[in-house]
Amino acid sequence: MAITIAGGATIAGGITLGSFFVVEVLVVAGGAGGGAYAAGAGGGAGGLIYNSGFSLNSGTAYTVNVGAGGTGGVWTTPLATNGGNSVFGSLTAVGGGAGGRGWTDNPGTSGGSGGGGGGSDGVSNPGLQAAGGSGTSGQGNAGGYGLRVSTNSGSAGGGGGAGATGANATNTTAGNGGNGLSYGISGTSTYYAGGGGGAGYNAVSIQGTGGLGGGGNGGNGNNISLDAAPNTGGGGGGSSSAGGNTNGGAGGSGIVIVRYPGAQKATGGTVTTVGNWTVHTFTTIGTSSFTPT
Repeated sequence: MAITIAGGATIAGGITLGSFFVVEVLVVAGGAGGGAYAAGAGGGAGGLIYNSGFSLNSGTAYTVNVGAGGTGGVWTTPLATNGGNSVFGSLTAVGGGAGGRGWTDNPGTSGGSGGGGGGSDGVSNPGLQAAGGSGTSGQGNAGGYGLRVSTNSGSAGGGGGAGATGANATNTTAGNGGNGLSYGISGTSTYYAGGGGGAGYNAVSIQGTGGLGGGGNGGNGNNISLDAAPNTGGGGGGSSSAGGNTNGGAGGSGIVIVRYPGAQKATGGTVTTVGNWTVHTFTTIGTSSFTPT
C-alpha cells in the first residue's frame, strides 16, 4: 500500500492521508487613525502575523480579508478609529488601536498595536500622563503615553509598531511611532506595521515621526499629510492643531502576501514570479480567497 505525505512523496502501501500544501504567509491588519485636537496621538499599527510553514489542504478555498485603515480624528469629535482586521484562513491579525485625542487626557485604544495617549493642556496637574493602548501578544506593541506639559501646551505619545513600542511624550518632544518589522516575502525586504508619530502643541515644537513600516508623521498644524502609507498597516500621525484645520492621519490599509517555491499552484490575488518563488499578493480591501489547486 502507499501513503501520501506533504509534498506528494509516497510511502509503499495504499493508504492516502491527504494532499497538503505548505506556504509562507504574511498577514498585516489595517493601521489605526491618529488623534486630533491639539496634541493628538499616533495611531497604532495593524497586527502582524508571519508564518514560514503554514499547511493548507489542496482544493480548499481559504478566506482572505484585507483590513481597511482607521480614520483620523476630526477636531473634538469624531474620535480616531481602529484599523480593520486582516484574515488568511485561520490566521487573524487584529486592527491597530486608535490614537488618543489631545487636550482631554484621552488614552490610546488597544489593538494589534496600541495607539498613543493624547497630550493635554497642562494648566493644572502638569506631568499627568494619558496611557497608551496595549498591543496584541505576538502581533504588536503598546503605544506611548501622552503628557500634560504646561499652560496651553501638551505632548502626545507615539503609536506602537510590530517591532517596538511607541515612544512616550516628553516636555519638549512628542513620541515617535514604534518601528515595524521587515520581511522579504514579496521579493524585496520591506517594513510593515509601523506606528504613527504623536503631535506636540504650542511649547512642544518637535513632532513625533512615524515608525518604519508606513507610520504617518505627527502634524505641525500646517495641513501636511499625516496619513500612513497604504498596504503597510502603518498607524496615522496625530494632529497638533487646536484650531481644527488639521485632522489626524488615516491609518494604512493592510496586506496579505503568500508565497511558495516553484511554478504557480494556486489562485487568488495578484500573482508574480520572483526568482524560484510564486507570490500571491492581496491589497484590495475586503474579502477574497486563496485556493491551492
